[in-house]
Amino acid sequence: MFLKENILLAISAIKSNKMRSLLTMLGIIIGISSVIGIVSIGSAITASVSSTLGQMGANNMGVSVMQKSESNSANEYSISSKEPEDSDLISLEQINSFMEVFKDRISNISISEDLNQGKVKDGHLYANVSTTGVNDGYKDTNNIKMINGRFISDKDVKGIKKSAVVSDKLVKNIFKKNINPVGKEIKVYVEDDVETYIIVGVYKYEASSLFGGGMTSEKDMSTNLYIPITTAKVTKKNKNYSNFTITPKSNVDSEKIVKDLKKYADKLYKNNKNWTLDISDNKKNMESITSVFTKISIGISVIASIALLVGGIGVMNIMLVSVTERTREIGTRKALGARSSYIKMQFIIESVIICTIGGVVGIILGIGMGILACLVLKSPISISIPTIIVSFTFSMAIGVFFGYYPAKKAAALDPIEALRYE
Repeated sequence: MFLKENILLAISAIKSNKMRSLLTMLGIIIGISSVIGIVSIGSAITASVSSTLGQMGANNMGVSVMQKSESNSANEYSISSKEPEDSDLISLEQINSFMEVFKDRISNISISEDLNQGKVKDGHLYANVSTTGVNDGYKDTNNIKMINGRFISDKDVKGIKKSAVVSDKLVKNIFKKNINPVGKEIKVYVEDDVETYIIVGVYKYEASSLFGGGMTSEKDMSTNLYIPITTAKVTKKNKNYSNFTITPKSNVDSEKIVKDLKKYADKLYKNNKNWTLDISDNKKNMESITSVFTKISIGISVIASIALLVGGIGVMNIMLVSVTERTREIGTRKALGARSSYIKMQFIIESVIICTIGGVVGIILGIGMGILACLVLKSPISISIPTIIVSFTFSMAIGVFFGYYPAKKAAALDPIEALRYE
């Protein structure tokens, strides 16, 4: 009964000073909504980055030709403008040897070679493309989803064929409805040159989930046009390769295979004094990137939480004003026999109710801010329940902490002096 009376008294006091109570809650509302909103956005961006890196192959391992340092140590590299000769690069036979030696631990090896931007034309119809030379392992390593026909095969690579795999966006722009593009000929215009390819398959274009992709219209967006890696190399000066990607099997120890791959790479390049092969683990790179995003999110949240402390000071200030305004009321209650503990509890409860209402409003606004920001960024919506619980608990604690001093001051008032207060 005592608690119920104090709650009713607190609500009555808040109602009688609506504007002042709202302004008092504002600091709490801003602080909590900022923390929840920032954490939600940070979680969404981190999840989006992880998803994008996962699609790119989180467990993949990159192998690239690197220049040795002056110490000629295989584990130390230097950055140089010097370009490797074709003999310094890794040949297709050497790349395939990795698959043969580690066939029990490697599922795929992907090779790619980026060519120039171009445009596929058919009369007034067109589609922008980025021509990329690939091998048959590129499809699984990069999660390419085929919706018609097939991907580039080993026969295409060995035969240096003019095969091409195009996106469904290109098909929509170039071909009429209900026409099967597989087997059709397309012309790719690149600067002063024209290349002719035969479509062997169509893949589903998927924009990067990270920040929702670009602002280019669907008509003008550029999609990848995949051709055999050997066909792409025909016009290149270097016939060997500077890098490739290895996809290990799911049950493989990543640290162990990286060491073993490095030993084999050093063996291949033992007679090369200036160049070697570097093995990088994408899994570790992914963990480092997501860790950076998480730390940034936490840092900004800590800064935003300062608003909660400012809001708490505002609560204490208003409660002190309330004690001063209600001095005669306090004196009357104490003269009628109210204990000091009752008076103290009355003002603490009022402070807690103010912070609780502010906390609830702040949570609603924070969730709304997080959802809105995720929709704008086209990132997955991620609301942190632990953050909401911690923020709400913190707002309650602020109510008790910053309401205690005004409550203690009210409880310590002398009833006679309080009744005489003007």
